[in-house]
Amino acid sequence: MKKLRIILLLCLFATTKTLAQTPEADKILGVWLSEDKTGKIDIYKAKGKYFGKLIWGKTMYEPNGITPRKDVKNKDEKLRVRNLKDLIMLYDFTYHDGVWDGGEIYDPYSGKTYSCTLKLKDGKLNIRGYIGVSLFGRTSVWGRVK
Repeated sequence: MKKLRIILLLCLFATTKTLAQTPEADKILGVWLSEDKTGKIDIYKAKGKYFGKLIWGKTMYEPNGITPRKDVKNKDEKLRVRNLKDLIMLYDFTYHDGVWDGGEIYDPYSGKTYSCTLKLKDGKLNIRGYIGVSLFGRTSVWGRVK
């Protein structure tokens, strides 16, 4: 019986610690406007990881305004038929000590994928995309829409 109480207390402690971390990690959730104001990305959480999909873009449709543009610059020919609308651009991020990392960002304008870290600073989202080492990358700053 004593062992059962200890196990229950440990489970309660582990659950409380996890729940305490969630609000900080979830501050990234919501809709963000890209630095150049050409796209809105909805950052959401699924299965404990963070993702971002393109929900609006200035060049999301063909000139007729009806036909959705496709992911034509993707290096994988099979993926070139995907619509840009709702395209997942940020994927597989986890939260650690104020940084969302371990994920990647896909750039539909170039068709390239980069390693990436995300940080909130003064209400803005700093996105650092890089190849290899973070030192050799570029940071873009997004503003929150909602």
